[in-house]
Amino acid sequence: MLAWTIYITFIGVLVLMLLPRDNARAARIVALLTAIAGCVVAFVGAIQQANPGDVTTIVKVPWIPSIGANYYLASDGISLVLVVLTGLAAVSGILFSWNIEKRTKEFFAFYLALIGGVYGVFLSFDLLLLFVFYELTIIPKYFLIARWGSTRKEYGAMKLALYSFVGSHLVLIGLIAAWVVAKGQLGHASLDLIELSKVAFPIAFQHWVFPLVFVGFAILAGMWPFHTWAPTGHVAAPTAGSMLLAGVVMKLGAYGCLRVAMVLFPEGVREWQWAIAALAVAGIIYGAGVALVQRDFKFVIGYSSVSHMGFVLLGLATLNTIGLDGAVLQMFSHGIIAGLLFGVVGRMVYDRTHTRDFNDLETMQLGKLIPFAGVTFVIAGIASMGLPGFSGFVAEFQVLMGAWTVFPKLTILSGVGILIGVAYTLRAVQKGFYSDAPPKAVDHEHPFEPITVAERFGAVMLIGASLVIGLFPGLLMNWIEPCFNSPLSMFARLLVKGGSQ
Repeated sequence: MLAWTIYITFIGVLVLMLLPRDNARAARIVALLTAIAGCVVAFVGAIQQANPGDVTTIVKVPWIPSIGANYYLASDGISLVLVVLTGLAAVSGILFSWNIEKRTKEFFAFYLALIGGVYGVFLSFDLLLLFVFYELTIIPKYFLIARWGSTRKEYGAMKLALYSFVGSHLVLIGLIAAWVVAKGQLGHASLDLIELSKVAFPIAFQHWVFPLVFVGFAILAGMWPFHTWAPTGHVAAPTAGSMLLAGVVMKLGAYGCLRVAMVLFPEGVREWQWAIAALAVAGIIYGAGVALVQRDFKFVIGYSSVSHMGFVLLGLATLNTIGLDGAVLQMFSHGIIAGLLFGVVGRMVYDRTHTRDFNDLETMQLGKLIPFAGVTFVIAGIASMGLPGFSGFVAEFQVLMGAWTVFPKLTILSGVGILIGVAYTLRAVQKGFYSDAPPKAVDHEHPFEPITVAERFGAVMLIGASLVIGLFPGLLMNWIEPCFNSPLSMFARLLVKGGSQ
């Protein structure tokens, strides 16, 4: 059933392209119904999976037999979490983009094409198929930013595309090398991720090919110092584009690091474990520190995403079940919270005030003029800081617990990033909505259009998701934990020497 998340989404793209160009209302409705259908299928399919710890085959048919490639879709608990996240992000992004008037059907066609590619990556268990879907997401990302973005949009789109292609080529070089070595050991060509996960690649080979594949994927995850595309791309993108970049696209990189690089090359992970952890902590502190001094509201959220994705990479570097559980949960949590923050700043604030400069915003008293936006940002900010009761607390707590057993000093340093995160969030709340600066004179009592029903629903949906997982984390942990605890899991080799605390 989960395969239909891909099929439904691309069917929606085809329907949109057949619509008359001037029928914006029909384009919005088709896009929303497509996203809702995909989200429902994702939820129902995830609930129906009997054993999330095992890889459940959805479809597997020969594709290019000469190189061992199959059209192979499957899922386990990690896939389920990220597919559900994608469904929620898809629906909320459309609700926050209901005001798109310029070439509406093309906008939503690119939007759904990106969502379809994301679904495909999370469900692909053939390396070539995964790579094809991974590359497929680059094209709609570029056009969404270059055509509908703002603030140096061509530069932001090109920078994102170039960084993505560079990362993809590093991955491709590593995968070709792995295919050649595996063919010699297996006696036949194979790109089956499950089969390749059992191949004992030479240790010396793993030591040099692992960083190629890991860094290639980690570029898209915003790993420092390869992170600079992220704030630029987030700021240049339209609201829905920012929500998807932070919500699910950065998760593609982290997912590739875990599902491909770490599974295929466990000895390579152990060789580079400390380097990954050090870069992760550097990203946590650097992203938070730069966010603290930004004047552009959207840049604050952009750099905060780099900081929070650092916790995902730190969790991956722990090589123990607590840290890995936390890393996957942080992917979901950050996807929800960052999407909400970008929705508030991009749609509720920028589209109404036409400025993101704190010097301008602090004179507007937005907390009084658009109170729903102010309250929503406060809630999202609290969730981002990791307040108990929200998903961010559970995720980051597990990452830090897992990291403490392996990198106690680095874990203490990461706490500096958390403290700075509190500071930049409170600063953004104060300057963006509740400043004491003298109010700027306005022509009438309500200078800004009211928050729409679609925006309210999208915000409430994301807040509700963070609260539900924060209060009942077992809903997702019941999917995630079996993937790392089972001795038959594809991650078993990774945890044998890494410690399975």
